[in-house]
Amino acid sequence: MNIPIRKPVETDSFQVELDPAISIGAAKVFAIYGKGGIGKSTTSSNLSVAFSKLGKRVLQIGCDPKHDSTFTLTKRLAPTVIDALESVKFHSEELRVEDFVVEGYNGVMCVEAGGPPAGTGCGGYVVGQTVKLLKEHHLLEDTDVVIFDVLGDVVCGGFASPLQHAGRALIVTANDFDSIFAMNRIVAAIRAKSKNYEVRLGGVIANRSVATNEIDRYNEAVGLRRVAHFPDLDVIRRSRLKKSTLFEMEPSPELEAVQNEYLRLADELWNGYAPLDAAPMKDRDLFEFLGFD
Repeated sequence: MNIPIRKPVETDSFQVELDPAISIGAAKVFAIYGKGGIGKSTTSSNLSVAFSKLGKRVLQIGCDPKHDSTFTLTKRLAPTVIDALESVKFHSEELRVEDFVVEGYNGVMCVEAGGPPAGTGCGGYVVGQTVKLLKEHHLLEDTDVVIFDVLGDVVCGGFASPLQHAGRALIVTANDFDSIFAMNRIVAAIRAKSKNYEVRLGGVIANRSVATNEIDRYNEAVGLRRVAHFPDLDVIRRSRLKKSTLFEMEPSPELEAVQNEYLRLADELWNGYAPLDAAPMKDRDLFEFLGFD
């Protein structure tokens, strides 16, 4: 299937064109990016619950073909949009809401976009079809917050497509070389998209890290800021094994501190703050910058 592309005047990269007919609308939209395996789905799901605890109507969209973004919310692997569309030979008018939307913990609505078979198709098409389907069924009209949980490391044109819908992009990282190196590439992708769309950098979430010194040093150098810090706690690991969000786990002082950090972050994101205009480093400059006392 063909996706229109264009070459922006101010960048050197081709980008997937956003169809204005499938814009999301009034909801506040956040796109979560970061290195593969860094904990984006854990972060996204618990942030979704935090928003719901603040009384917001929340929709989380998983954008990874392995469709496991929302399983701690739903306790299962939800059916994907692509699977649902294939089942009706892509006649979307034949689908019911329950064919592709699952209600999760505390009322969070969950959608897994799925993806094309490996080596074929485009993730951008999948995201576009997902948003189009949600609009056709009027599911975005009663939504306050949309969270895109996005696949992997360096964002290609297809998987950068959630940035075309988002108001703020958040980057999840750890306090190590590989995570920060991936973050720098993502900063560059977000900056490129911001020349043509409304998305802006919202900040950095430190995850699975006791210390944040390397993250903070990088942030200061490029113009970013850390908006939350979630340490490497065993209760977080166990929550995934129990298919539960952190808000469903047995209470403890350390867990309460993490829950409060999510609630604080959700409140800050909802109320809004000035966007960041970070300037990423060249790869070789970053290589030299990282890891020195």
